[in-house]
Order: sequence, then C-alpha cells, then structure tokens
Amino acid sequence: MTQPSEAEIRAALLDLALRRGARASLCPSEVARRFGPGWRALMPAVRRVAADMAEIEVTQRGRPVDPAAARGPIRFRLRGGA
Repeated sequence: MTQPSEAEIRAALLDLALRRGARASLCPSEVARRFGPGWRALMPAVRRVAADMAEIEVTQRGRPVDPAAARGPIRFRLRGGA
C-alpha cells in the first residue's frame, strides 16, 4: 500500500462526513480503511489531517475535544452538526 497524500485523506474524510450527515459522526478508522490493507498505519495521519480541517470537529464521548490532547477513541463530525 502506498501512503495516501494529505489531500487524499482530507477528501476521504470530508466525503464520509458529508455522506453521514451533519448530525452523525464517524470513526477515524472508517477513513483509514478506505485506503485498504495496512489501514492501521494511517491512523496518526488521519487524526493529524482531521485536526487541521476547519470543516471537521473532533469529539470524544460526544463532546468537542482538542485532537492534540485527546487520548483514546475519538470521532469526527461536521462542525456545527451537534
């Protein structure tokens, strides 16, 4: 598997978030799995890209969190979708 670019990760994340809708969230692994086998190695890149996206809010237990400080499971959703 070749490493996807940040632009490809961003496009996949935004596509999934838009398909899911404004009130729903998605797991970072859903984005990584789009790129096939070896998806686990992509998780840090997916988290990093999401943290830089103005359209995406990172949540933990349904509440917005700072993605750099979050430890454990997180989710993504379109900003303002709560």
